[in-house]
Amino acid sequence: MSKMSSVSDESKLTATIVSSTRLSSGFIKLDRVEFDTAKHAGGRQRVTREITDRGHAVGVLGYDPDRDEVVLINEFRPGCLVAGDPAYTDSVVAGGMSADESPLEAAVREMQEETGLELYDPVLAHPGAYVSSGGSTERMAIVVGFVDTNGAGGVHGNAEESEDILTVVVPWQKFMLRVRDAQITDLKTLVAAYWLAEHRDRLRAQRRTHR
Repeated sequence: MSKMSSVSDESKLTATIVSSTRLSSGFIKLDRVEFDTAKHAGGRQRVTREITDRGHAVGVLGYDPDRDEVVLINEFRPGCLVAGDPAYTDSVVAGGMSADESPLEAAVREMQEETGLELYDPVLAHPGAYVSSGGSTERMAIVVGFVDTNGAGGVHGNAEESEDILTVVVPWQKFMLRVRDAQITDLKTLVAAYWLAEHRDRLRAQRRTHR
């Protein structure tokens, strides 16, 4: 048996779409796609997968450096309920991006829609990572920005989309305890949390400097 390298030569790995059949055209599009793919050990094979397409999205963590608090939202998550987990969970603000929006523009809009708060000086923490590349085309950008949590709260959201979203203000240390204790189960929220943990001191100093 030949010994395979532990590092793939990606330049020699190619894949093409052979056929695609639309199975559903709802809010989330579903296609059955047949691929012709290269094998790492040589040769090729045909693979069929079902792929979802719901566009791209942005996750937004609002941070108040004066009060050292973050803004999360709590809403009904159907996927969690179907999986047998609690149906209402805390996460960062998030939403789909339109074709003519940048992640920063979408972040400002979503923060206003879902919490009623204005997002200041947003920073692009990540331009877009695949949510589940084995079965979805969706990429999620991560944005972190400043908010003023004074008076933050209440229920917000787009009624036309049946959104019923509670604004949740959490002290930074308590938030990170929930992250470390695996009480936060939303992946985009974890990514935003660890990014802010790394950059929090710099952002707080930056905020003081620009006052």
